[in-house]
Amino acid sequence: MTYIVKINPAISRYEVPDLREVLGWDRRDNDYPTLFERCNFWAGVRDEKEKLIAFGYISGMGLQHGYMEDILVHPDYQCQGIGVALVRELLRESERFGLGIITLTHDQKYLNFYRNCGFTHCSGGVWVRK
Repeated sequence: MTYIVKINPAISRYEVPDLREVLGWDRRDNDYPTLFERCNFWAGVRDEKEKLIAFGYISGMGLQHGYMEDILVHPDYQCQGIGVALVRELLRESERFGLGIITLTHDQKYLNFYRNCGFTHCSGGVWVRK
């Protein structure tokens, strides 16, 4: 089956938390729907039964720089090219939106995935509230 990445699709308040949970991530229920009001745009992929199987978004000030977050693909649909399609569509939308720089942080095990999506590896830093 061919899966279609859609920009800013309607997503109910529990669909992303449910997807996060199946991946073993915090649900972060309180982030939704506020995230949709504050991020620049998001993308989603649904299966043939209309279940959300992939999600990601770009946040930032919307000037030149954006930050890609929460690239999620349901475990049953991983390694089928859906994640790459999702990221590439988010990058295309970033260009249409006028963003020239997109950054992200990721676990080292995903380095090749993001390189395949067009990212260049670089060093950086992260501050986390204690």
